Amino acid sequence: MKKLWGGRFEGESQKWIDEFGASIEVDQVLAEEDIIGSLAHVKMLAKTSIILQEEADEIIRGLEILLVKAQKKELVFSIANEDIHLNIETLLHKEIGLVAGKLHTARSRNDQVATDMHLYLKRQVGEISGSLMDLEKVILLKAEKHVETIIPGYTHLQHAQPISFAHHLLAYYNMFKRDLERYQDSLKRIDCSPLGAAALAGTTFPIDRLDTAEQLGFSSVYSNSMDAVSDRDFILEFLSNSSILMVHLSRFCEEIILWTSHEYQFVSLTDAFSTGSSIMPQKKNPDMAELIRGKTGRVYGNLFSLLTVMKSLPLAYNKDLQEDKEGMFDTVKTVKDCLNVFAGMLDDMIVHEEKMSEATTKDFSNATELADYLASRGIPFREAHEIVGKLVLKCLKNGNYLQDISLADFQEAAPIIQEDVYSLLESRVAVERRNSLGGTGFVQIRTELEKAKKECQLN
Repeated sequence: MKKLWGGRFEGESQKWIDEFGASIEVDQVLAEEDIIGSLAHVKMLAKTSIILQEEADEIIRGLEILLVKAQKKELVFSIANEDIHLNIETLLHKEIGLVAGKLHTARSRNDQVATDMHLYLKRQVGEISGSLMDLEKVILLKAEKHVETIIPGYTHLQHAQPISFAHHLLAYYNMFKRDLERYQDSLKRIDCSPLGAAALAGTTFPIDRLDTAEQLGFSSVYSNSMDAVSDRDFILEFLSNSSILMVHLSRFCEEIILWTSHEYQFVSLTDAFSTGSSIMPQKKNPDMAELIRGKTGRVYGNLFSLLTVMKSLPLAYNKDLQEDKEGMFDTVKTVKDCLNVFAGMLDDMIVHEEKMSEATTKDFSNATELADYLASRGIPFREAHEIVGKLVLKCLKNGNYLQDISLADFQEAAPIIQEDVYSLLESRVAVERRNSLGGTGFVQIRTELEKAKKECQLN
């Protein structure tokens, strides 16, 4: 089969080499973007009198036919035509004849593919942002129900201090809020048109790059033609932002996996987000959470893969850049799927409030309360820390807890301790009193919830 670029060549390539060099199995995802970009380009060619209006009308007619077919997934592509661009151009030739050849005037596949990816990623980042907003709302609604649900707070996976479960959830809200901000900020780099940069040096034709940018909804154009065709920073940034998002999803999944275990029993997942065992009848496994945690690695891998592709590329376009798409497409699908599954899983998650609260009554997470109590009565905090540490050690040897110590024993350790200490050692009181800015106190949490609900337009 004669290649559209084959005028300089005499020999025929072999099928297996064509298959190695072709990208159509991957980049056919860009069919609609490719046609939309071509429509803007041909309209500009007519406006600038580079081609005749009747020629442009015929090309537009053919492209619109292909666009409808692309939307219906009816286009049939060929490896012999290498990539989405040559496949679309070949199909256009079949649809309208030789005039299709005028479409490629004043452009290259180099600026064409870059344009396709900018259009694609702009749309996908918008959809991912929408899914992130949906997840934020799920978190806020869940947190609102559990402001006064007490759970152990952990450091080093050891009981540290009691906290509100809503406070724990709102920590993740803040992580996902930053993820959303990163995606939205990245649109400033994505929303930039490379179309018209041609192969690398621009073109001698009197094109209007601002016109095509406006048609395609881009807010700016690349000011350097070499940068326009070789820049993949916007994809790297997307992959980086997605990797950070997956960190947050994975961390949350890890905690949910722990919380569903027999040792914790803090939460239960519904059957829709769990699976069983082929041999152990009693099992209910948090597989969806585990899959999200596992898929984090593939998103990291896609980022590292493109970083490696880019690290030694001289300007401008190189065939290596054909490897920029598969990881991007995979990351888009992975992130969207994970966000949707996670939001559903969290929304359905059953919280066992009594189990959470019970876990803060048979531990020493109230030790800081006692140390603060002593410090507030004039004992230097380091001395108070040592006094409480010795009391904890004594309890461990005796098999009891701080709230079980008699007032006489307390006063033997520190005479200033009075009867009021017992109420301060209660987990609920300990949480309620921590009303410093950003703290776990109920007043602070409700303030943060109201602020977050306004941000998410939940009021």
